[in-house]
Amino acid sequence: MNTDAAPPLTWWEQAWRLAAAVAVGVPVWLSMGVLMPPGKVAGAGPWFSVGDPLVALGCLVLLVWRRRFPRTVALTVVAASTVSGLATGAALLALASLATRRRRVEIGAAIVLYVAASQLAARFYPVDDAASGPVWVQLLLPALTAGIAVAVGTAVGARRAEVRSLRERAAGLEREQSARVAQVRAQERNRIAREMHDVLAHRISLVAMQAGVLDHRSDLEPEEHRMLVRGIADGSHHALEELRDVLGVLRAGPDSPEAEAPQPSLDGVPALVDDARTSGLDVTLTTTVTGTPSDTVGRTCYRVVQEGLTNAAKHAPGADVHVTIEGTEGGELQVDVRNSPGSARPARTPSSGFGLLGLGERVALAGGRLDHRPTPDDGYVLTAQLPWPYAPYEK
Repeated sequence: MNTDAAPPLTWWEQAWRLAAAVAVGVPVWLSMGVLMPPGKVAGAGPWFSVGDPLVALGCLVLLVWRRRFPRTVALTVVAASTVSGLATGAALLALASLATRRRRVEIGAAIVLYVAASQLAARFYPVDDAASGPVWVQLLLPALTAGIAVAVGTAVGARRAEVRSLRERAAGLEREQSARVAQVRAQERNRIAREMHDVLAHRISLVAMQAGVLDHRSDLEPEEHRMLVRGIADGSHHALEELRDVLGVLRAGPDSPEAEAPQPSLDGVPALVDDARTSGLDVTLTTTVTGTPSDTVGRTCYRVVQEGLTNAAKHAPGADVHVTIEGTEGGELQVDVRNSPGSARPARTPSSGFGLLGLGERVALAGGRLDHRPTPDDGYVLTAQLPWPYAPYEK
């Protein structure tokens, strides 16, 4: 079976091709009857009027399967045209169908067979010598006819190959586009998850720590109790506001003013530390930074401090936390968040497990290095080294 077969034809496409084969074969058949001498026409009369049309009909039926079995059908129909002038059109259609495969060897063999069949047909239906012409004419005419059929079939085959190539290319581009869309969606999901974690984890951890203090401390003064309750309310309110801001930025279009919402920077670290102190953490901030880093470096530094304070509040409540930021332009900006062992039982807060993973991605995108490990005194340290190149000089 031919594995390169073209798609099946509809009944209408099949019908008009067979009708064209009949239209070519009828003049050939009639011309044979006209050119044969009267005596020979009478001798070949039964076959010429009955057998020849029946053979041609069989060839037309075989042409229905020419796309599935092109070689077999072509060789059979061409051979049958030896004894049937009416099958000439069917033989040419079979040659054209075979030529769509564009295989030189089988096309050449089919042309040779067609020319040989035409010569045998001339012996089967002898015509006047004056009408038949010299030998080279008898060979050239069927060769030209077969060549025209092969040329048409080759052009059709080239067009089919081009259409198939375009379809495969379009399918490949569609698959590539689908893969690109899936990648963009995955990156967007990761971005949303990272932003949500950075915004909410810190606030919720502080709220959970304050709630844990209320649950385990029964000796609190009324004023301390009110401060913790107010801290929980304020922290929850701030968490909702920040959540609303993040969702607004994520839903905004690229040209929307909301998409350019202010991002945290190095200048926001003192406020972040003050907020942690208000929530009950004992935080010390030491900053020895000369100059103003880029927005990317400052924002990454802010996120490192935020993640360190969040983890300290979540896993080591009551611990002393030391935040150190130092660096200068042309070197590195180093961030160090170190906490001692916690003095209170950690609150039961859900943990996503992706905080440090997302922070590592942020630091890597900024070209820096992130390290986090337990300390010998059962504390924990989170450090990051961020490159701080010189700002480009503007004339």
